[in-house]
Amino acid sequence: MPATNILANLFVTLYNNETRRKNKCIVLPTSKIGVKVLQTLQKEGYVGEFEHINDNRGGKFKINLLAKITKCGAISPRFKVKKDEFNSWEQQYLPAYNRGMLLVTTNQGVMSHHEAVDKGIGGFLIGYVY
Repeated sequence: MPATNILANLFVTLYNNETRRKNKCIVLPTSKIGVKVLQTLQKEGYVGEFEHINDNRGGKFKINLLAKITKCGAISPRFKVKKDEFNSWEQQYLPAYNRGMLLVTTNQGVMSHHEAVDKGIGGFLIGYVY
């Protein structure tokens, strides 16, 4: 099996299904960070309920879509961001100030860059969504 970037695959699948106005999608395979990313997207209102199915073959996510995603993607390589540097990354990946979010993996887990700024912590950029 080829090594897939599980996060990139997750974002691409979400984006493709949103574009086709589907109301749910299935993503394979899964990962722990994939679960965390989906929880963050759900908390911020980009996706609905999702289910993690462990089929002993890498697992799959069943995700309910809310038609809230215009564009999303994985950021690779994972750039390191200090707590005061989010602004320049926002300009690079997001269409406007206050629209969308960067997904950051920090020592306190995966969160939106807004939360990371509030907590005053940096981390690694893993994706964006708006």
